[in-house]
Amino acid sequence: MPSILIKSATIVNENKQFVSDLLVKDGLIERIEKQIDINADQTIDAEGLHLFPGCIDDQVHFREPGLTYKGDIHSESRAAVAGGITSFMEMPNTVPNTLTQELLEQKYEIASRNSLANYSFYMGASNDNIDEVLKTDTRNVCGVKVFMGSSTGNMLVDDPRTLENIFSKSPMLVATHCEDEATIKSNLEHYKQLLGENIPVRLHPKIRSEKACYLSSSMAVEMAKKYNTRLHILHISTEKETHLFDNKTALADKRITAEACIHHLWFSDKDYKSKGNLIKWNPAVKKASDRDGILKAVLDGHIDVIATDHAPHTLEEKSKPYLQAPSGGPLVQHALPAMLELYHQGKISLEQIAEKMAHNVAICFQVEKRGYVREGYWADLVLVDDTPLTVRREDVLSKCGWSPFEGTTFHSRIASTWVNGVQVWNGTRLLGLPQGQRLQFER
Repeated sequence: MPSILIKSATIVNENKQFVSDLLVKDGLIERIEKQIDINADQTIDAEGLHLFPGCIDDQVHFREPGLTYKGDIHSESRAAVAGGITSFMEMPNTVPNTLTQELLEQKYEIASRNSLANYSFYMGASNDNIDEVLKTDTRNVCGVKVFMGSSTGNMLVDDPRTLENIFSKSPMLVATHCEDEATIKSNLEHYKQLLGENIPVRLHPKIRSEKACYLSSSMAVEMAKKYNTRLHILHISTEKETHLFDNKTALADKRITAEACIHHLWFSDKDYKSKGNLIKWNPAVKKASDRDGILKAVLDGHIDVIATDHAPHTLEEKSKPYLQAPSGGPLVQHALPAMLELYHQGKISLEQIAEKMAHNVAICFQVEKRGYVREGYWADLVLVDDTPLTVRREDVLSKCGWSPFEGTTFHSRIASTWVNGVQVWNGTRLLGLPQGQRLQFER
């Protein structure tokens, strides 16, 4: 592998910024020093640019197998690396659902051939596959995913005995989607009686309500405390839920952690008027006070990581009436630029972005040798240039071909991305062949 010398970068890492050179050899960060004078195969002048650890996205839906008309591991991983995400953890609600060890390994095989980013896949839980869940290898699988709210196929886990089984017996981190199904069904029936089938998307946060989220999240927290489960609650969407979590305990010692997603940090219910179904997600984008409360919880440590919940659908699907339009949207290509925009607005620091999008994900999941700019770690690196980027449909690399950020101008862009010491994005185009590796976990 060619050696790479990055000169005079402003490195953002472990709550510091400092100007330094960095040498990459054999895919690893070999040296970080003020001045490195050697003849590398490639030398990059990074003066005035910020060098971040590659982002680790702990929640994506890349749609393969079974839904590849929306996206696949190759198409969505290329969008990810163009956005500075060098590792991802993908969800089990593909078709077929990832409910057996055999199906899980099939996804790893696809990624080994096609992924530009490093990868891991969650083992899925259902009401009747606990034996398969318990076979999961903690060393090379990121976690077990439990949908405590409606999902694709046979993945709604609503049997209390099954939940008790999973929480008491899981050998590893349990990641949950928390929305109370009974509350959602009741709310939906209420609005159907009022409006028939013509429910506007602005009522999505009333149907998938704060109550639905809090009931489910609080139950998950209570059960995790009962069984000392390693619980990670995904995509917190309400300010009320943030108070369920601890910000006093060191992250490495926490048994219960939480995630915020880009769309819940950026949009509010006021945006349904202009964006419509393009910002229809589950859990729903809610009030501006929820958005602001989630950001506060990110900053004060009640919420530990930032992810995307990247979930592409075609524009044709998203153009259907509210009740028929699927939830989710593409975000990996613009997640880091969106967070950098919050930095330019004075709402978060660069150090906190590195912490929440790289360091803390590595800590939560015990990812081996990634998530930091450290000697001896894999060279998953992102160089950021503070020049404007306007999101245009023709530049979207996700297979679905659209973005909820279209027309937005960010003040920063991704100048280069390296995965395992290989440059895969140069700021304008993708380079080379897939370089992703299977993530390993120190468990």
